Amino acid sequence: MKDIKLSNKTNKLEQDPYIYQLQDVSAPELFREMFPYTETPKIAFNYRHVPENMPEDIFITDTTFRDGQQSRTPYTTEQMVHIYQLLHKLGGPNGMIRQTEFFVYSEKDRKALEKCMELGYRFPEITTWIRASKKDFELVKSIGIKETGILVSCSDYHIFHKMGLTRKQALEKYIGIVCDCIEAGLRPRCHLEDITRADFYGFVVPFVNRLMEISRESGVPVKIRACDTMGFGVPYPGAALPRSVSGIIYGLQHYADVPSELLEWHGHNDFYKGVVNATTAWMYGAGAVNCSLLGIGERTGNVPLEAMVFEYASLRGTLNGMNTQVITEIADYIKNETGYDIPPMTPFVGENFNMTRAGVHADGLMKNQEIYNIFDTTALLNCPPKVSVTNTSGIAGVAFWMNQYFRKIGKPEVDKSAPIVQKVHEWVSKEYENGRVTMISDEELTEQVNRHMITI
Repeated sequence: MKDIKLSNKTNKLEQDPYIYQLQDVSAPELFREMFPYTETPKIAFNYRHVPENMPEDIFITDTTFRDGQQSRTPYTTEQMVHIYQLLHKLGGPNGMIRQTEFFVYSEKDRKALEKCMELGYRFPEITTWIRASKKDFELVKSIGIKETGILVSCSDYHIFHKMGLTRKQALEKYIGIVCDCIEAGLRPRCHLEDITRADFYGFVVPFVNRLMEISRESGVPVKIRACDTMGFGVPYPGAALPRSVSGIIYGLQHYADVPSELLEWHGHNDFYKGVVNATTAWMYGAGAVNCSLLGIGERTGNVPLEAMVFEYASLRGTLNGMNTQVITEIADYIKNETGYDIPPMTPFVGENFNMTRAGVHADGLMKNQEIYNIFDTTALLNCPPKVSVTNTSGIAGVAFWMNQYFRKIGKPEVDKSAPIVQKVHEWVSKEYENGRVTMISDEELTEQVNRHMITI
């Protein structure tokens, strides 16, 4: 008999005969037509569209101290504490950066976690990521943590080939771990690793249905983090599972009854889709997107947290209390204090993200910054637009650079027709006429400006 019930999401009567049962297959489902391995992965379409369902409350969670430390030199205790303070400052009074997660295995990580807790911030709430053992549950509970992440790999690549289990054995193992976590007095956050290569209806939905039953019976919220571990997710309407981000988020809500406030997306950027996939997850029902600062993470990295700050503002028309100037402060701190080399063209945080090298662009910037600047980067990021001087910069590029320099030393701006601009541009032109191929450095330009200020 088909069940007809009033949906509290759509406020319509819905007829849904589908109750998915675990399919305990004898051989792994590896979706070889989609993931041939020796060829580029294929994006298949079945033209099944699902409705958008953006939650009223969408927010960011952070994995800078967990996934973000897996691909770089680990932060020191002092650096972690300072970065946590900056996350708090960036997220603002409304807790837009809702949580951040820590490892607890080393003395250094535990010390950093404890020092951050001593600050007494409500946001970001400190959570952990641990191995699935009772010993670890007791460890984090004794520290005072309320929520912890648990790895529950869900593709057959992991179940069969990494763990050597059947789907039924894996499900029973995971359920036991989650129950142990709840028994220890913690809120479990289940990290469904490799969901974009998993059998969605044959394993994921039956497993998450069990988790939601446990949550209802225990009264303890069980979070579901959908992990696009390999970056295979795609945002395209009508794309087929398991790669469809909208299909995954819709399915977890519609077939497994996961409320948006308990549903997170954790993406990677292997195919350049990290940000758009995270935004798609928000648009189709996930309350949270999990990010790391500067996108630092395993392989190609995670979803950059700073990117989702601006995605939120673009979608909602407000920053909701977030202080975006802190993004530049964070980038400068990580670069200068930890030695991390930020690629110069990285949006929002790279040294050259708002730098132009073309003379025609520099001329436009001098007339009106809106012509060639993405937004008021001075107001939002405390980072004025810049130019670099090369053989293509022209006299406008020299004038723009010079006015930036003059502002620093408290002198009035000059027009590109000013004699000093003409003199410096003549020197630049001669450098390239004589065979130079490198960019003119700020130090060289400063020397020329100072020299001609004396002679003119």
